[in-house]
Amino acid sequence: MALSIGHCYAFSEYQSLAALVWFRQDLRLSDNPALTAAIASGEPVIPVFCLDEAGDGNWPLGGAQRWWLHESLGALIAALEAIGSRLVLRHGASQRVIESLLEETGAGSVYWNRRYEAATIARDKLIKTALETRGVQATSYNGALLNEPWEIRNQSGKPFLVFTPYWRHCLKRPDPRAPLAAPTKLGSPDHWPRTDTLADLALRPRIRWYDTMANTWQPGERGAAKNLQRFVQATVWSYPETRNLPAIEGTSQLSPHLHFGEITPQQIWHAVRQQAERERIPKDEWRTNQFLTEVYWREFAYHLLFHFPHTPTEPLRPDYARFPWQADAQQLRAWQHGRTGIPMVDAGMRELWATGWMHNRVRMVVGSFLVKNLLVPWQDGASWFWDTLLDADLASNTLGWQWCAGSGADAAPYFRIFNPVSQGEKFDPEGAYVRQWVPEIAKLPDKYLHAPWTAPADVLQIAGIKLGSDYPQPIVDLKATRERALQAYQTMRKTQAT
Repeated sequence: MALSIGHCYAFSEYQSLAALVWFRQDLRLSDNPALTAAIASGEPVIPVFCLDEAGDGNWPLGGAQRWWLHESLGALIAALEAIGSRLVLRHGASQRVIESLLEETGAGSVYWNRRYEAATIARDKLIKTALETRGVQATSYNGALLNEPWEIRNQSGKPFLVFTPYWRHCLKRPDPRAPLAAPTKLGSPDHWPRTDTLADLALRPRIRWYDTMANTWQPGERGAAKNLQRFVQATVWSYPETRNLPAIEGTSQLSPHLHFGEITPQQIWHAVRQQAERERIPKDEWRTNQFLTEVYWREFAYHLLFHFPHTPTEPLRPDYARFPWQADAQQLRAWQHGRTGIPMVDAGMRELWATGWMHNRVRMVVGSFLVKNLLVPWQDGASWFWDTLLDADLASNTLGWQWCAGSGADAAPYFRIFNPVSQGEKFDPEGAYVRQWVPEIAKLPDKYLHAPWTAPADVLQIAGIKLGSDYPQPIVDLKATRERALQAYQTMRKTQAT
């Protein structure tokens, strides 16, 4: 366990000539416990980032994440240079890189913020043991969550498996700590170690497919702060209504920033608190605001990932291992590329491909369609999201897909199957979202936009649409595949009973 800031420097056996701060998914200067502790040591600080592509086990960065990481590292480099420091970049196994830097710099201490994926935990434990064996102070901190996963237990001392009791338990705990200030100056060593260049890490794809993402997002701590300020000032109190409307800017769009650690949940929580105090909203009201509830949903995802590390690839509920999936590679490709003939599904998948992000309501729609209407295993959907989402967080991605499949904690009942047509009619009633991402059917009247196959021939002709040519016919019948999904669920239950 890490010692608290302010109580980890009284170790006479550690004689540090410099302090290494190992940046990972905490690409920020403000509210960075590891950086704050290193500064408090009084030693020169050497910020380090290591691209360890094998250290994350079976979850290397997807293509969209690599683009964001390139941009975010560039922003961090500029922020460090502005306060008189640098970011040392290296590529390779984390332990080897850190030990090499210790030899090059004479540093006697290493600080980092914790991560919670199983492979990363195992790697970090090995590194910490190796460093302490050679007399190097190795200290880790919570720089990503409001509560450590092991701190939250139910009355039986076990992990929570349902969100609402988890959330209520968290609300009874003390308020989150105040965010830590960003340094305005960083002490530097007399001699800096060698660094790779950002280009050396080869994070940017050779083909510029990321231009739309670049025009949509501002990776880095400054972009995160701007998004938070915009959302808290304009939208946070109307979020319960706006969060379901994909055609408007009704969400915070902070998830990629949270994933890369450009902002912390503490900063979010206190920004909401400050706005509530300015508007004189009672604490009992704003603490249970829907947006902060979503922050705790992210916490719940990490709680589950820590306690059930097998769940990124296996169902939390063992009986779902017997589910009779009927994977079809051709249908999976149609879903991936937004060519299913179901407009709300296709709009979401095209938004994902273009921007690296998808509205949460639409994520539920496309997820339900894949695992229930197509009977494609949820792991295939999770894998595609992992490669294409900018916010492809292993904890949240796993929780979301297992929720859709009915196989995880707090899962929706299997018979809750989203109808993408009625979802579109309810949450995109004027069709602005579908028309943006599926422009080939934009001229259809609202009445038929979410189900073009129901439009009369003359309506299709006036709109200039030939189904099967200009836009696909539906690859499945929604009613028939719903019944098939329910039958598959019953088959699984009968198999379990026998």
